[in-house]
Amino acid sequence: MSDYIMYQLPFPEPATFVGFAAWSPSVPLGGWVTQRVLELVYTAWDIQPFARDVGHSSPPFLWQPERRFLLCCELDAAFFHVYGIERKDVDYIMDSFHLVRRDDEKAHGEYRTKRVILEIYDEMTEAMKTGRPYQTRLDPPPADPRVAHRAVMAHP
Repeated sequence: MSDYIMYQLPFPEPATFVGFAAWSPSVPLGGWVTQRVLELVYTAWDIQPFARDVGHSSPPFLWQPERRFLLCCELDAAFFHVYGIERKDVDYIMDSFHLVRRDDEKAHGEYRTKRVILEIYDEMTEAMKTGRPYQTRLDPPPADPRVAHRAVMAHP
């Protein structure tokens, strides 16, 4: 890809991820994101090299649909903040995902994904206003070894 195209893409500056997450001021944004991405991606032993590259040594994480949903919602809300998108615009953007809305309404009787992303977005906004860190809804927190498979056999 040419430099010309790269400069036009809406990527946050790499330094953004070195700084602290505005909603969790004692946690570097890169680490906050990595914990969530790690748990979403590292669900099989063949991804272990990636896990090791980000400093994780536990077995792969269990595939738990509700945890995965919340991890994705936290990441979505966080990136809306990273890009400086205001709440009314988040609401509008979420309405553009017609298939997600349709599937959510069929499965849950509401547009659950939008509701939860907006709730988490609001919780992060409140954390930024008050200086109290955002509290994840996940228990245990993201990338916690307690939500990983048990190590029953040695893997390379």
